[in-house]
Amino acid sequence: MSEEHEAETADEVDEAEPADDGADSLDAEESAETEDAESAETEDAESADEGGLSTGEFVEVAYTARTVEDGQLVDTTDADVAADEGVDDGGREFKPRTIVLGEGHIFASVEDAIAGGDVGETGTVTVPAGEAFGEYDPDDVETISIEKIDEDDQYPGANVHVDGRHGYIQTVIGGRARVDFNHPLAGEDVEYEYEILDVVEDRERQAAGLFEMFLDVEPELRIEVDEVEEEVPVEPDDEDEADADEDAGDEDGADEDASSDDGPEFEVEVVEKETLYVESTPQLTMNQQWMFSKQQIAQDVIDKVGVDRVIVQDVIEEMGGMMGGMGGMMGGMGGELEDALEDADVDADELVEELEGEGS
Repeated sequence: MSEEHEAETADEVDEAEPADDGADSLDAEESAETEDAESAETEDAESADEGGLSTGEFVEVAYTARTVEDGQLVDTTDADVAADEGVDDGGREFKPRTIVLGEGHIFASVEDAIAGGDVGETGTVTVPAGEAFGEYDPDDVETISIEKIDEDDQYPGANVHVDGRHGYIQTVIGGRARVDFNHPLAGEDVEYEYEILDVVEDRERQAAGLFEMFLDVEPELRIEVDEVEEEVPVEPDDEDEADADEDAGDEDGADEDASSDDGPEFEVEVVEKETLYVESTPQLTMNQQWMFSKQQIAQDVIDKVGVDRVIVQDVIEEMGGMMGGMGGMMGGMGGELEDALEDADVDADELVEELEGEGS
């Protein structure tokens, strides 16, 4: 074929398909977008397959938190660290904590560091002051009347409660006190050293961890399945519905309105309910957080652990020794009374008859 003929043929092709360049461009863009989307989905799937802790998981962690500036201990789960620092436990047991990722049980920066990690990992993360205990606010330092403070606390350095706020006294001059209502750690960045110890999947351990986190108390508890009688709505079968429709057609509007107000019918049915039984100890009963937030705490446990209800049981044990002693004491009193009557030469039966006669 001649060069001229090849050129003419090429020109004809160009003229016959003038829009193919644009179409090819669009197809290429769509293809690229599709490939990008598929690539992103593949990366997400691979990331999910790789594992790592995620939101909603129960995680057991150990940590120690100190201020960045001077290393002051803020919190710890290590009993040895607490003992070295001379921390008064106040009845609290220093041991690893169970948290639920994404629920704000620990500072967000620490949660973010733990999320995606695996059991056995350790790390250090700094929580900025604004996220930790707030920035220091000079406006929260106020001068108030000394009369608002208990007499025993009217001295510099005393921790006080005034109008529902907590603070400490800076100075006392005359009848006025300068009180700082900022949090004692306001303005301090806090450094957390943590270790991921375990993923908690046992639901009784999950429930115990939640109680300890909320109350610093880990009560005895167990999960059981109970059969419970419960009223449930009865759904009419097709024949009953047809009969009801036919009867409704024969009634006037007033009867229809009255019938519609009857509401659904109920019947008693035995259903299975998963119950979390919690042993109520004096330590739990007297816990202020539990006294004021019992319903909210129990509901949170129900939602996160997945049980149907929580039952708190008072446990009263036999006081055999004390009751035996009281019985012996009563018996001894009876014997002493009889001896006294004999010494006084008084007949007990006559005494009873005499007293009954006076009463009548």
